[in-house]
Amino acid sequence: MTKFTQRNGLSRRTLLKGAASTAIAAGSTTLGAPMLWAQNIKDVTLRQFGTGVSNLNDVATKVQEDLGFTLEMTALDTDSVTQRAATQPNSFDIADIEYFIAKKVWGAGNLQAMDTTKIDNYDKIAGTFRSGLLTPESTIAQGTAPHTVGFTSGPNGTDFVQEESGWMTLIPTIYNADTLGIRPDLIGRPISNWSELLNPEFKGKASILDISSIGIMDMAMVVESMGEYTYPDKGNMTKEEIDLTIGIFTEAKKNGQFRAFWKSFDESVNLMASGEVVIQSMWSPAITAVKSQGIPCVYQPLEEGYRSWGGGLGISAALSGLELDAAYEYINWYLSGWVGGYLMRQGYYSAVPETSKEFMSADEWGFWYEGKAAEGDILSPTGDKLAGAGEVRDGGSFLERMGSVVCWNSVMDENQYMVRKWNEFIAA
Repeated sequence: MTKFTQRNGLSRRTLLKGAASTAIAAGSTTLGAPMLWAQNIKDVTLRQFGTGVSNLNDVATKVQEDLGFTLEMTALDTDSVTQRAATQPNSFDIADIEYFIAKKVWGAGNLQAMDTTKIDNYDKIAGTFRSGLLTPESTIAQGTAPHTVGFTSGPNGTDFVQEESGWMTLIPTIYNADTLGIRPDLIGRPISNWSELLNPEFKGKASILDISSIGIMDMAMVVESMGEYTYPDKGNMTKEEIDLTIGIFTEAKKNGQFRAFWKSFDESVNLMASGEVVIQSMWSPAITAVKSQGIPCVYQPLEEGYRSWGGGLGISAALSGLELDAAYEYINWYLSGWVGGYLMRQGYYSAVPETSKEFMSADEWGFWYEGKAAEGDILSPTGDKLAGAGEVRDGGSFLERMGSVVCWNSVMDENQYMVRKWNEFIAA
Protein backbone atom coordinates (compact mmCIF):
# COMPACT_ATOMS: atom_id res chain seq x y z
CA MET A 1 0.00 0.00 0.00
CA THR A 2 1.33 3.43 -0.86
CA LYS A 3 1.51 5.49 2.29
CA PHE A 4 0.61 9.12 1.81
CA THR A 5 2.98 10.52 4.40
CA GLN A 6 5.98 8.33 3.72
CA ARG A 7 8.88 9.97 1.89
CA ASN A 8 12.02 7.82 1.97
CA GLY A 9 11.21 6.60 5.46
CA LEU A 10 10.34 10.04 6.82
CA SER A 11 6.82 11.20 7.48
CA ARG A 12 5.61 14.65 6.59
CA ARG A 13 5.10 15.12 10.30
CA THR A 14 8.83 14.66 10.81
CA LEU A 15 9.59 17.11 8.03
CA LEU A 16 7.22 19.85 9.10
CA LYS A 17 9.38 21.68 11.60
CA GLY A 18 12.73 20.98 10.07
CA ALA A 19 12.39 20.97 6.31
CA ALA A 20 12.29 24.68 5.66
CA SER A 21 15.24 25.48 7.92
CA THR A 22 17.23 22.60 6.43
CA ALA A 23 16.66 23.93 2.94
CA ILE A 24 17.78 27.42 3.94
CA ALA A 25 20.86 26.11 5.71
CA ALA A 26 21.83 24.13 2.63
CA GLY A 27 21.43 27.21 0.43
CA SER A 28 18.97 25.25 -1.71
CA THR A 29 17.33 27.12 -4.55
CA THR A 30 15.16 24.24 -5.78
CA LEU A 31 12.91 23.04 -3.01
CA GLY A 32 11.44 19.53 -3.18
CA ALA A 33 7.71 19.14 -2.67
CA PRO A 34 7.90 18.13 1.02
CA MET A 35 10.07 21.15 1.81
CA LEU A 36 7.80 23.50 -0.08
CA TRP A 37 4.88 21.96 1.80
CA ALA A 38 6.59 22.50 5.15
CA GLN A 39 7.36 26.15 4.38
CA ASN A 40 3.83 26.98 3.28
CA ILE A 41 1.86 24.91 5.75
CA LYS A 42 1.90 27.64 8.40
CA ASP A 43 -0.25 29.75 6.08
CA VAL A 44 -2.98 27.09 5.81
CA THR A 45 -6.22 27.38 7.77
CA LEU A 46 -8.70 24.48 7.70
CA ARG A 47 -12.30 25.19 8.73
CA GLN A 48 -13.96 22.31 10.57
CA PHE A 49 -17.50 22.00 11.89
CA GLY A 50 -19.33 19.31 13.78
CA THR A 51 -21.08 18.62 17.08
CA GLY A 52 -19.63 19.58 20.45
CA VAL A 53 -18.78 15.92 21.10
CA SER A 54 -15.49 16.09 19.23
CA ASN A 55 -15.00 19.71 18.12
CA LEU A 56 -12.70 20.46 21.01
CA ASN A 57 -10.39 23.43 21.49
CA ASP A 58 -7.64 21.19 22.86
CA VAL A 59 -7.56 19.34 19.53
CA ALA A 60 -7.18 22.58 17.56
CA THR A 61 -4.34 23.69 19.84
CA LYS A 62 -2.54 20.35 19.48
CA VAL A 63 -2.90 20.41 15.67
CA GLN A 64 -1.13 23.76 15.46
CA GLU A 65 1.59 22.52 17.81
CA ASP A 66 2.21 19.25 15.93
CA LEU A 67 1.45 20.11 12.29
CA GLY A 68 1.93 23.88 12.11
CA PHE A 69 -1.35 24.93 10.51
CA THR A 70 -4.51 26.46 11.96
CA LEU A 71 -7.71 24.52 12.58
CA GLU A 72 -10.82 26.66 13.08
CA MET A 73 -13.60 24.70 14.78
CA THR A 74 -17.32 25.42 14.91
CA ALA A 75 -19.59 23.36 17.16
CA LEU A 76 -23.24 22.99 16.09
CA ASP A 77 -26.19 20.81 17.00
CA THR A 78 -26.86 17.65 14.97
CA ASP A 79 -29.59 19.15 12.78
CA SER A 80 -27.45 22.22 11.94
CA VAL A 81 -24.50 19.97 11.10
CA THR A 82 -26.69 18.05 8.66
CA GLN A 83 -28.00 21.20 6.99
CA ARG A 84 -24.56 22.74 6.58
CA ALA A 85 -23.00 19.61 5.09
CA ALA A 86 -25.88 19.26 2.63
CA THR A 87 -26.25 22.88 1.52
CA GLN A 88 -23.10 24.94 2.20
CA PRO A 89 -20.07 23.17 0.65
CA ASN A 90 -17.98 26.35 0.47
CA SER A 91 -18.41 27.13 4.17
CA PHE A 92 -16.14 24.35 5.44
CA ASP A 93 -13.06 22.26 4.65
CA ILE A 94 -13.55 19.41 7.14
CA ALA A 95 -16.94 18.00 8.16
CA ASP A 96 -16.96 16.10 11.45
CA ILE A 97 -20.23 14.22 11.14
CA GLU A 98 -22.06 11.11 12.30
CA TYR A 99 -22.45 8.18 9.94
CA PHE A 100 -26.22 8.09 10.13
CA ILE A 101 -26.52 11.52 8.48
CA ALA A 102 -24.37 10.37 5.53
CA LYS A 103 -27.63 9.21 3.96
CA LYS A 104 -28.83 12.82 4.07
CA VAL A 105 -25.67 14.54 2.82
CA TRP A 106 -23.53 12.25 0.66
CA GLY A 107 -25.74 12.31 -2.42
CA ALA A 108 -25.53 16.11 -2.56
CA GLY A 109 -21.94 15.81 -3.81
CA ASN A 110 -20.56 18.33 -1.30
CA LEU A 111 -18.02 15.88 0.12
CA GLN A 112 -15.25 14.17 -1.84
CA ALA A 113 -14.44 10.47 -1.71
CA MET A 114 -11.23 9.75 0.21
CA ASP A 115 -8.48 7.48 -1.05
CA THR A 116 -7.75 4.83 1.60
CA THR A 117 -4.19 4.36 0.29
CA LYS A 118 -3.48 7.82 1.72
CA ILE A 119 -4.57 6.76 5.22
CA ASP A 120 -1.58 5.51 7.22
CA ASN A 121 -3.56 3.47 9.75
CA TYR A 122 -6.30 2.23 7.46
CA ASP A 123 -5.45 -1.39 8.21
CA LYS A 124 -5.84 -0.71 11.95
CA ILE A 125 -9.35 0.79 11.69
CA ALA A 126 -11.84 -1.28 13.71
CA GLY A 127 -13.78 -3.87 11.74
CA THR A 128 -17.06 -2.16 12.67
CA PHE A 129 -16.27 0.54 10.10
CA ARG A 130 -14.86 -1.74 7.39
CA SER A 131 -16.78 -5.04 7.25
CA GLY A 132 -19.40 -4.22 9.87
CA LEU A 133 -18.12 -7.02 12.10
CA LEU A 134 -16.50 -6.12 15.41
CA THR A 135 -15.28 -9.74 15.64
CA PRO A 136 -15.72 -12.60 13.15
CA GLU A 137 -18.56 -13.91 15.34
CA SER A 138 -20.41 -10.58 15.52
CA THR A 139 -23.86 -9.92 14.12
CA ILE A 140 -24.56 -6.57 12.43
CA ALA A 141 -27.00 -4.45 14.43
CA GLN A 142 -30.16 -2.78 13.09
CA GLY A 143 -30.20 0.81 11.83
CA THR A 144 -27.54 2.61 9.79
CA ALA A 145 -24.43 0.56 10.57
CA PRO A 146 -21.38 2.72 9.63
CA HIS A 147 -19.94 0.32 7.05
CA THR A 148 -23.18 0.48 5.02
CA VAL A 149 -22.57 4.17 4.26
CA GLY A 150 -18.78 4.19 4.66
CA PHE A 151 -17.67 3.34 1.11
CA THR A 152 -18.45 4.68 -2.34
CA SER A 153 -17.75 3.27 -5.80
CA GLY A 154 -14.89 5.57 -6.82
CA PRO A 155 -13.35 9.04 -6.64
CA ASN A 156 -16.51 10.62 -8.06
CA GLY A 157 -18.98 8.28 -6.42
CA THR A 158 -22.25 9.60 -4.99
CA ASP A 159 -23.47 6.11 -4.08
CA PHE A 160 -22.79 3.67 -1.24
CA VAL A 161 -21.21 0.26 -1.80
CA GLN A 162 -21.11 -2.59 0.70
CA GLU A 163 -17.49 -3.67 0.18
CA GLU A 164 -14.13 -2.05 0.94
CA SER A 165 -13.75 -0.22 -2.35
CA GLY A 166 -10.69 1.89 -1.52
CA TRP A 167 -12.83 5.06 -1.43
CA MET A 168 -14.41 6.15 1.86
CA THR A 169 -17.16 8.69 2.44
CA LEU A 170 -15.83 9.46 5.92
CA ILE A 171 -12.66 8.43 7.70
CA PRO A 172 -13.92 6.99 11.01
CA THR A 173 -12.71 8.59 14.22
CA ILE A 174 -15.05 7.96 17.15
CA TYR A 175 -17.89 5.75 18.32
CA ASN A 176 -19.67 4.57 21.43
CA ALA A 177 -22.44 2.46 22.90
CA ASP A 178 -25.22 4.63 24.36
CA THR A 179 -27.63 3.75 27.13
CA LEU A 180 -29.62 5.45 29.90
CA GLY A 181 -28.01 7.55 32.59
CA ILE A 182 -29.28 7.20 36.16
CA ARG A 183 -28.78 8.75 39.60
CA PRO A 184 -28.30 5.58 41.70
CA ASP A 185 -28.32 7.56 44.96
CA LEU A 186 -31.80 8.93 44.22
CA ILE A 187 -33.25 5.74 42.71
CA GLY A 188 -31.98 3.37 45.39
CA ARG A 189 -32.48 0.08 43.53
CA PRO A 190 -31.02 -1.74 40.51
CA ILE A 191 -32.05 -0.61 37.01
CA SER A 192 -31.74 -3.31 34.34
CA ASN A 193 -34.16 -2.48 31.51
CA TRP A 194 -34.93 0.29 29.04
CA SER A 195 -38.60 0.08 30.08
CA GLU A 196 -37.73 1.81 33.36
CA LEU A 197 -37.74 5.13 31.49
CA LEU A 198 -41.55 4.95 31.48
CA ASN A 199 -41.93 3.45 34.95
CA PRO A 200 -44.54 5.56 36.84
CA GLU A 201 -42.18 5.38 39.82
CA PHE A 202 -40.14 8.08 38.07
CA LYS A 203 -43.09 10.29 37.10
CA GLY A 204 -41.91 13.86 36.59
CA LYS A 205 -38.26 12.82 36.94
CA ALA A 206 -37.55 11.22 33.54
CA SER A 207 -36.20 12.84 30.39
CA ILE A 208 -35.52 11.96 26.76
CA LEU A 209 -33.45 13.89 24.23
CA ASP A 210 -35.23 16.11 21.72
CA ILE A 211 -33.29 15.06 18.61
CA SER A 212 -35.86 13.12 16.61
CA SER A 213 -33.64 10.67 14.74
CA ILE A 214 -31.89 9.62 17.97
CA GLY A 215 -34.80 9.98 20.38
CA ILE A 216 -37.04 7.66 18.41
CA MET A 217 -34.38 4.95 18.65
CA ASP A 218 -34.40 5.29 22.44
CA MET A 219 -38.20 5.11 22.31
CA ALA A 220 -38.01 1.89 20.27
CA MET A 221 -35.65 0.32 22.81
CA VAL A 222 -38.20 1.14 25.54
CA VAL A 223 -41.18 -0.16 23.54
CA GLU A 224 -39.45 -3.50 22.90
CA SER A 225 -38.37 -3.73 26.54
CA MET A 226 -42.00 -3.19 27.62
CA GLY A 227 -43.03 -6.12 25.42
CA GLU A 228 -45.37 -3.90 23.41
CA TYR A 229 -43.85 -4.64 19.99
CA THR A 230 -40.81 -6.21 18.30
CA TYR A 231 -39.49 -4.22 15.33
CA PRO A 232 -38.14 -5.93 12.20
CA ASP A 233 -35.75 -2.96 12.01
CA LYS A 234 -35.84 -0.22 14.67
CA GLY A 235 -33.76 1.93 12.34
CA ASN A 236 -36.27 1.86 9.50
CA MET A 237 -39.82 1.95 10.84
CA THR A 238 -43.02 1.98 8.85
CA LYS A 239 -45.54 4.79 9.39
CA GLU A 240 -47.62 2.41 11.49
CA GLU A 241 -44.61 1.58 13.68
CA ILE A 242 -43.78 5.27 14.07
CA ASP A 243 -47.38 5.96 15.14
CA LEU A 244 -47.29 3.10 17.66
CA THR A 245 -43.96 4.19 19.14
CA ILE A 246 -44.73 7.87 19.50
CA GLY A 247 -48.26 7.09 20.67
CA ILE A 248 -46.94 5.19 23.70
CA PHE A 249 -44.65 8.07 24.64
CA THR A 250 -47.30 10.73 24.03
CA GLU A 251 -49.57 8.96 26.52
CA ALA A 252 -46.72 8.87 29.05
CA LYS A 253 -46.02 12.55 28.45
CA LYS A 254 -49.65 13.50 29.05
CA ASN A 255 -49.50 11.51 32.30
CA GLY A 256 -46.61 13.71 33.48
CA GLN A 257 -43.76 11.22 33.09
CA PHE A 258 -41.20 13.70 31.74
CA ARG A 259 -39.54 16.58 33.55
CA ALA A 260 -37.97 17.96 30.36
CA PHE A 261 -36.69 17.25 26.84
CA TRP A 262 -33.07 18.22 26.26
CA LYS A 263 -31.19 19.14 23.09
CA SER A 264 -27.76 20.10 24.35
CA PHE A 265 -25.08 18.32 26.33
CA ASP A 266 -25.19 21.02 29.05
CA GLU A 267 -28.94 20.66 29.49
CA SER A 268 -28.61 16.93 30.13
CA VAL A 269 -25.82 17.53 32.66
CA ASN A 270 -27.77 20.19 34.56
CA LEU A 271 -30.95 18.09 34.73
CA MET A 272 -29.03 15.15 36.19
CA ALA A 273 -26.68 17.07 38.50
CA SER A 274 -29.57 19.02 40.03
CA GLY A 275 -31.52 15.86 40.76
CA GLU A 276 -34.55 17.16 38.84
CA VAL A 277 -34.15 14.08 36.66
CA VAL A 278 -33.06 10.64 37.90
CA ILE A 279 -33.26 8.62 34.65
CA GLN A 280 -32.80 9.86 31.09
CA SER A 281 -31.21 9.55 27.67
CA MET A 282 -27.55 10.51 28.14
CA TRP A 283 -24.19 10.60 26.40
CA SER A 284 -20.96 9.31 27.89
CA PRO A 285 -19.19 12.67 28.42
CA ALA A 286 -22.32 14.04 30.12
CA ILE A 287 -22.03 11.23 32.67
CA THR A 288 -18.37 12.20 33.00
CA ALA A 289 -19.32 15.84 33.60
CA VAL A 290 -21.80 14.93 36.35
CA LYS A 291 -19.36 12.60 38.08
CA SER A 292 -16.61 15.23 37.94
CA GLN A 293 -18.85 17.36 40.21
CA GLY A 294 -18.70 14.59 42.80
CA ILE A 295 -22.30 13.51 42.09
CA PRO A 296 -23.12 9.80 41.66
CA CYS A 297 -24.14 9.06 38.06
CA VAL A 298 -24.06 5.77 36.16
CA TYR A 299 -24.17 4.97 32.45
CA GLN A 300 -26.36 1.97 33.14
CA PRO A 301 -25.85 -1.25 31.14
CA LEU A 302 -29.27 -2.68 30.27
CA GLU A 303 -30.35 -6.23 29.45
CA GLU A 304 -31.64 -5.33 25.98
CA GLY A 305 -28.29 -3.85 24.89
CA TYR A 306 -27.05 -0.52 23.59
CA ARG A 307 -27.95 2.01 20.91
CA SER A 308 -24.77 3.04 19.12
CA TRP A 309 -23.37 5.80 16.91
CA GLY A 310 -20.15 6.51 15.07
CA GLY A 311 -18.57 9.60 13.57
CA GLY A 312 -15.89 10.45 11.05
CA LEU A 313 -14.13 13.20 9.15
CA GLY A 314 -15.17 14.17 5.62
CA ILE A 315 -13.45 16.55 3.20
CA SER A 316 -15.24 19.28 1.25
CA ALA A 317 -15.50 18.64 -2.49
CA ALA A 318 -14.15 22.17 -2.98
CA LEU A 319 -10.79 21.40 -1.30
CA SER A 320 -7.68 20.88 -3.48
CA GLY A 321 -3.95 21.49 -3.66
CA LEU A 322 -1.99 22.32 -0.52
CA GLU A 323 -5.15 22.52 1.59
CA LEU A 324 -6.21 19.03 0.48
CA ASP A 325 -2.74 17.71 1.35
CA ALA A 326 -3.07 19.36 4.76
CA ALA A 327 -6.51 17.78 5.26
CA TYR A 328 -5.13 14.29 4.65
CA GLU A 329 -2.21 15.03 6.94
CA TYR A 330 -4.64 16.18 9.63
CA ILE A 331 -6.73 13.01 9.28
CA ASN A 332 -3.60 10.85 9.54
CA TRP A 333 -2.57 12.79 12.64
CA TYR A 334 -6.07 12.37 14.08
CA LEU A 335 -5.78 8.58 13.81
CA SER A 336 -2.21 8.45 15.11
CA GLY A 337 -3.24 8.27 18.77
CA TRP A 338 -3.21 11.55 20.69
CA VAL A 339 -6.84 12.45 19.89
CA GLY A 340 -7.94 8.86 20.44
CA GLY A 341 -6.44 8.86 23.93
CA TYR A 342 -8.12 12.20 24.68
CA LEU A 343 -11.51 10.93 23.54
CA MET A 344 -11.19 7.59 25.31
CA ARG A 345 -10.61 9.41 28.62
CA GLN A 346 -14.13 10.77 28.17
CA GLY A 347 -15.59 7.32 27.66
CA TYR A 348 -15.62 7.19 23.86
CA TYR A 349 -13.78 4.70 21.67
CA SER A 350 -11.25 5.54 19.00
CA ALA A 351 -11.75 3.99 15.56
CA VAL A 352 -8.05 3.02 15.74
CA PRO A 353 -7.77 1.89 19.36
CA GLU A 354 -4.24 0.47 19.23
CA THR A 355 -2.65 3.85 18.42
CA SER A 356 -4.60 5.44 21.30
CA LYS A 357 -3.05 2.94 23.70
CA GLU A 358 0.33 4.62 23.17
CA PHE A 359 -1.08 7.86 24.61
CA MET A 360 -2.69 6.32 27.71
CA SER A 361 -1.24 4.85 30.88
CA ALA A 362 -1.57 1.11 31.43
CA ASP A 363 -4.12 1.82 34.17
CA GLU A 364 -6.18 4.11 31.91
CA TRP A 365 -6.17 1.57 29.08
CA GLY A 366 -7.14 -1.21 31.48
CA PHE A 367 -10.02 0.82 32.91
CA TRP A 368 -11.48 2.37 29.75
CA TYR A 369 -10.81 -0.37 27.18
CA GLU A 370 -10.31 -3.69 28.94
CA GLY A 371 -12.90 -3.29 31.70
CA LYS A 372 -10.34 -3.85 34.46
CA ALA A 373 -10.57 -2.39 37.95
CA ALA A 374 -8.66 0.88 38.29
CA GLU A 375 -5.39 0.65 40.20
CA GLY A 376 -5.37 4.36 41.02
CA ASP A 377 -7.35 7.50 40.27
CA ILE A 378 -8.85 7.72 36.77
CA LEU A 379 -8.91 11.32 35.55
CA SER A 380 -10.77 13.14 32.79
CA PRO A 381 -8.75 14.98 30.10
CA THR A 382 -9.11 18.13 32.24
CA GLY A 383 -7.86 16.42 35.40
CA ASP A 384 -11.15 15.77 37.23
CA LYS A 385 -11.36 12.49 39.15
CA LEU A 386 -13.82 10.07 37.52
CA ALA A 387 -13.03 6.83 39.35
CA GLY A 388 -10.84 5.57 42.16
CA ALA A 389 -8.86 2.41 42.86
CA GLY A 390 -11.00 -0.71 42.60
CA GLU A 391 -13.75 0.84 40.47
CA VAL A 392 -14.64 -0.59 37.04
CA ARG A 393 -16.17 1.06 33.99
CA ASP A 394 -19.94 0.93 33.61
CA GLY A 395 -20.65 -1.95 31.20
CA GLY A 396 -17.20 -3.47 31.28
CA SER A 397 -14.76 -3.87 28.40
CA PHE A 398 -14.80 -2.59 24.82
CA LEU A 399 -15.84 -6.01 23.49
CA GLU A 400 -18.57 -6.40 26.13
CA ARG A 401 -20.03 -2.97 25.44
CA MET A 402 -19.71 -2.71 21.64
CA GLY A 403 -20.55 -6.40 21.37
CA SER A 404 -23.96 -5.64 22.94
CA VAL A 405 -25.03 -3.01 20.40
CA VAL A 406 -28.46 -3.84 18.97
CA CYS A 407 -29.12 -0.76 16.84
CA TRP A 408 -27.32 2.22 15.28
CA ASN A 409 -28.53 5.79 14.96
CA SER A 410 -30.35 5.93 11.66
CA VAL A 411 -32.19 7.85 8.99
CA MET A 412 -35.42 6.10 8.05
CA ASP A 413 -37.09 5.89 4.66
CA GLU A 414 -40.06 7.58 6.37
CA ASN A 415 -37.84 10.25 7.95
CA GLN A 416 -40.05 13.23 7.03
CA TYR A 417 -43.13 11.55 8.46
CA MET A 418 -41.20 10.58 11.60
CA VAL A 419 -39.98 14.16 12.16
CA ARG A 420 -43.52 15.51 11.80
CA LYS A 421 -44.87 12.99 14.31
CA TRP A 422 -41.95 13.72 16.66
CA ASN A 423 -42.72 17.45 16.59
CA GLU A 424 -46.34 16.65 17.41
CA PHE A 425 -45.11 14.60 20.40
CA ILE A 426 -42.97 17.46 21.72
CA ALA A 427 -45.87 19.89 21.31
CA ALA A 428 -48.48 17.56 22.84
